[in-house]
Amino acid sequence: MAWRVSAFGIVVTMRRVVISLLVAAFGLTSACAYTVNGTPVAEQVLDVDPPFTSAQPTPTGSADPSDDRSEPTGDVGDICALIGWKDLPYDVPDKNAKPTETGYDKTFDQSCKWQTSVGSLDVGVTLRFRAGRAITLEQSNGEFDLGDRKVTYFDRTTDTSVQPSCVLVMDYAGGGIGIIVIDGTARFGAICDQGKKVAEALVAKEPTS
Repeated sequence: MAWRVSAFGIVVTMRRVVISLLVAAFGLTSACAYTVNGTPVAEQVLDVDPPFTSAQPTPTGSADPSDDRSEPTGDVGDICALIGWKDLPYDVPDKNAKPTETGYDKTFDQSCKWQTSVGSLDVGVTLRFRAGRAITLEQSNGEFDLGDRKVTYFDRTTDTSVQPSCVLVMDYAGGGIGIIVIDGTARFGAICDQGKKVAEALVAKEPTS
């Protein structure tokens, strides 16, 4: 059975969500506020709806992938601890700060995001890791080789149905990892180039099980 991804997560069915350009920071907003590295911003979801699928079978002995997950699982350790603000181009007060949020997508084994504000926009990177199964894209418009693996990406820089973003997937640590870079500022270089640098940083620190 193919697993489909909604909002960067794998679920049994996929609801395609059209995100208006009028919605700030690429997601649903609320009236609450919180702090990102000392900067108050409106509480919101930094995400776009990516065209992910995963068709490989669940490894023997693994839990049902529909179960909630919030903590790192398996022998690979904490994937979200492998990279950080130092690997991202954004200006933040503390480059040693932890991810803005971890474990927020319960349909993945691991998930995390780094989110900060630039002017009136939020920018950042989200990661999602699925143990034991490769992740593929239903739609893509490019690929490149990174060492011994292929990275497939979907450049959505000019897609007016979502905020400017790039979705990348690759095999990783015996499973699959999805990267989304969201940046509507045009201040930090091409969005997919940002994603490539994140992929390079991950591969350089890839755990072996």
